[in-house]
Amino acid sequence: MGGSSTARWVRRMVVGVLGLGLGLPAVSSATFAAEPAAECVILLHGLARSSASMRPMADSLQAQGYRVANVDYPSREQPIEVLAPLAVGEGLAQCRAQSATIIHVVTHSLGGILLRAYLREHPIPELGRVVMLGPPNRGSEVVDHFVGVPGFEALNGPAGSQLGTGPESVPLRLGRVDFVVGVIAGTESINPILSTAFDGPNDGKVSVSRAKVDGMSDFIALPVSHPFMMRDDTAIRQTLVFLRTGRFLSEDPEHAAESTASRLRPDDTSASSPSAAGGDAP
Repeated sequence: MGGSSTARWVRRMVVGVLGLGLGLPAVSSATFAAEPAAECVILLHGLARSSASMRPMADSLQAQGYRVANVDYPSREQPIEVLAPLAVGEGLAQCRAQSATIIHVVTHSLGGILLRAYLREHPIPELGRVVMLGPPNRGSEVVDHFVGVPGFEALNGPAGSQLGTGPESVPLRLGRVDFVVGVIAGTESINPILSTAFDGPNDGKVSVSRAKVDGMSDFIALPVSHPFMMRDDTAIRQTLVFLRTGRFLSEDPEHAAESTASRLRPDDTSASSPSAAGGDAP
């Protein structure tokens, strides 16, 4: 028996022993070459921020085996209609270049509105799950109160002026979501001036009630402030849990009750009420 024939015979015997002795099917070399579905996460920062603000989230996602597209976009230079395809399109291109077959999205503030605006016009076939941190899904009262203050547009750009709660608000026209999304709202503010715009719990930029959106899959409120929630350890952990399971981690009965109620009735207004909006740096 030649050397190559002997080697082939030995390989067959090994496969046969593994298959018969352990009750397993014979394994081909193609099985070892196959890779699991590649999951990529697009990160979209908020208004007047940069991709650097999402770096702790990116590091945590990569540590869990996700591929990441941490997008940097000029949030203060263009209106929502221009920013949405620019930012989301860049994220999709980066994930697809990494051969992703499932694409999740994690957003902060304005980033969530850009994603909703994009999905209204363009489906994403690979879309997995979405987590929105501090999204102004039903508008931000801060914009209503301070849009007329000198320097507002210079600081926030045209997109910032589009994020109020009135009839001219762009996010209010986005309607119900039809994808799997979990919303994380904050309940602590570090800006006493901006907080004067609110009557209820808020993170200093977006109220808890206006972070919600019709059709969301889960909701949780955490004791975090708007500018830092994307760096908060608990918010990051809850994000990772939602991306894996489609639900946030229920840590106490109060959250479990609110989470269930939020899925059934995401806001306290009628279906004809505003359903979107907000901003990161009014």
